[in-house]
Amino acid sequence: MAHVRLFRHYIHVPFVILGLIDFLILVLAVLLSIFLRFFGDVDFFFDSIEFVLPSGIVFALANLLVMVALGVHQSRLEEGMSGMMLRTLLALIVSLPVSWLAYGIFTDWLWYLGGSGVLTTASVFGLFLLGIGRTVFFGLVGKDSFKRKVLVLGAGRRARQLLSDLHTPFNRKGFILKGFVPIPGEPVEVDEKYVLQLPFTLYQYVLSNRISEIVVAVDDRRKGLPMDDLLECKMAGIRIVDGASFYERESRKVALEMITPGWLVFSDGFSVSGFSGFWKRSLDLTTSGVLILLSLPLMLLTVIAIKIEDGLTAPVLYSQERVGLNGEVFRVHKFRSMVTDAEKHGAVWASKNDNRVTRVGDFIRKVRIDEIPQVFNVMNGTMAFVGPRPERPMFVQKLAEKIPFYNERHRVKPGITGWAQLCFAYADNEEDSREKLRYDLYYIKNQSLLLDLLIIIQTVEVVLFRKGSR
Repeated sequence: MAHVRLFRHYIHVPFVILGLIDFLILVLAVLLSIFLRFFGDVDFFFDSIEFVLPSGIVFALANLLVMVALGVHQSRLEEGMSGMMLRTLLALIVSLPVSWLAYGIFTDWLWYLGGSGVLTTASVFGLFLLGIGRTVFFGLVGKDSFKRKVLVLGAGRRARQLLSDLHTPFNRKGFILKGFVPIPGEPVEVDEKYVLQLPFTLYQYVLSNRISEIVVAVDDRRKGLPMDDLLECKMAGIRIVDGASFYERESRKVALEMITPGWLVFSDGFSVSGFSGFWKRSLDLTTSGVLILLSLPLMLLTVIAIKIEDGLTAPVLYSQERVGLNGEVFRVHKFRSMVTDAEKHGAVWASKNDNRVTRVGDFIRKVRIDEIPQVFNVMNGTMAFVGPRPERPMFVQKLAEKIPFYNERHRVKPGITGWAQLCFAYADNEEDSREKLRYDLYYIKNQSLLLDLLIIIQTVEVVLFRKGSR
């Protein structure tokens, strides 16, 4: 489907339509809430519509802006309807203070609804009505209407990497892969059924097939790119993107096999400021303080359970050296989940069904209770609440020798939870650590207060469904 250009930016038409539908539904939710709270008579309500309609419009706009900021509509492609509605719920909660502030400032032409319960009721109505409206909308237009048509320039090693990682039935990708165009002189490593032999120029093919994006994934650009065609496509509004950047955007991780130090230097991201550092530290302290207060009874029960199983003299906590910010070693604290002499034969990776784990330890590992004492590491500043998982010095040394860019994960403070923990299971070998590094680098490159908040919220899924625990 076509695009429209708003504020010098091309937007896919179905997203515009869905945004307008959401806007109307949210206005309706407020009007319905006001009607039930203050009116009751239909004729009287419609006679007064000019007084209540502005309040509905402001509420809808506030929610729509927050939804855009949280990527609610695009999330339908990667996370499905459940993920989209979860983000919608978050947006409705976040936008409430914005609406209250607007109603408090513009009292001359807006009803002040902050203390009447109308906004909360409208948010509940809005969530249910949005769910119904979106279900009907997607049923009519089809999910593929929201997908971009993508053409890959190149058919060598990098292109094969893209195909194997992104073109799978398990990947909720937001694009339709049209095929791979080989570069003269470059070995073809992509399955021939995906390779395109164009009967005319690249530019003509892109126009005739309504391609939205061209991904440049050639192994050696010195062998020559069809620059004239690419320039024509660029001038026609077709997006041109590097293969590594495309991989990062679609998979939410960094392709270690495709990046170079130059890509890390010149790509967007890795921006750190004192302002963002202040808010991250504030979030760390607030979240840790709340978690300590909420988990005090749970920590007490854990202490009692460990003592009952292993005896009154058995240690409850254990401390271990880990590598933190800038490679500095610190001691991390956890509830002891293994026997007291678990490493009498030396340090080894934790494994599934590890016979060193106690009965109490098995339970607290599965529900992540053993991690709670790390909040004290967050309080003293050696860890953050969100960040890469800290590893032991002997493992770090070995992994850094074998995995490129491994030490870059120490550019930020390690965390109790993180992007890699959400997206990938527990790492207990070199290949798993390599995969988790892809997610860690994505987090470091794109870290923000909003991303931290989303990770903290989604960590509930990890705890409830035991995702990644071992």
